Amino acid sequence: MGSQRIIGIDVSKDEVAVAVHPSQTTWTETTTPTGLDALVRRLQQESPTLIVLEATGGYEWPVVAACTAAGLPVAVVNPRQVRAFARAIGRTAKTDAIDAHVLAEFGARVQPEARPVPDAATQALAALVARRRQLLEMLIAERQRLAQARTRVVRRDLQRHVRWLERRVRDVQAELGTAIQASPVWRVRDDLLRTVPGIGPVVARTLLAELPELGQLDRRQIAALAGVAPFNRDSGRWRGRRTIWGGRASVRGALYMAALVAARRNAVLSVFYQRLRTAGKPPKVALVAVMRKLLTIINAMIRTAQPWAPSRP
Repeated sequence: MGSQRIIGIDVSKDEVAVAVHPSQTTWTETTTPTGLDALVRRLQQESPTLIVLEATGGYEWPVVAACTAAGLPVAVVNPRQVRAFARAIGRTAKTDAIDAHVLAEFGARVQPEARPVPDAATQALAALVARRRQLLEMLIAERQRLAQARTRVVRRDLQRHVRWLERRVRDVQAELGTAIQASPVWRVRDDLLRTVPGIGPVVARTLLAELPELGQLDRRQIAALAGVAPFNRDSGRWRGRRTIWGGRASVRGALYMAALVAARRNAVLSVFYQRLRTAGKPPKVALVAVMRKLLTIINAMIRTAQPWAPSRP
């Protein structure tokens, strides 16, 4: 621990704040191409054990990509974990420099695992999946407004917008299909995932784009990454209900929809679900268990390149 150099980087739109643990060195750099080149050179001089950044909705990716291309170890962490850590150590003030120091200290104490950044093609696929989700959210909202509209002018405008959104959803779905078919690796993985009763094209594409670690981690790690690992809530003799928390919400949502279908249509998982219900588990608890088991199965399928086989789930 004492010889490790952990670097925290707080990323904003136009610049980054950098802090080094344990030396407490700090500096800032712009996020322009020239600034990123200078940042990488300085980071290489520091010889860091680990570089820690928060997931900030996309601003972090140019920095992560530049660091990864230079062979630097990078971990992108959940902002909620970092905020909880900051409160736990009494860091209530918030500036870019303070946030960078908190990230560096978080990295030193928690030791998050450095993982490779998704390649450009995977990021592009993830962007298409996210765009489809955004369009669907807008489409649902506009349909609800259309149902409540009272004037002809507003109804006509809403109807036009609904038709446009429906066309855009179809266009994005076609682009997703084209992107999958253009990649031999994705095409094989998409075919593997869709052999599972309960997994359709939308779930398969969401998993390919937003859970690229499938097949590379063990069952506990992949469950925690997706947010379907149960957390204990116990104190003394009191035993609280286990809950799932954190992880990637979009992946968890896709797994939930797949589990709903699998609990009825998948021979193996349907039996598993009914056994849990017979044992007295509430429906949602049993469904989360199906999500976790489904994820474990497809993780093994991708790792071994084997299609769904009910005889060996």
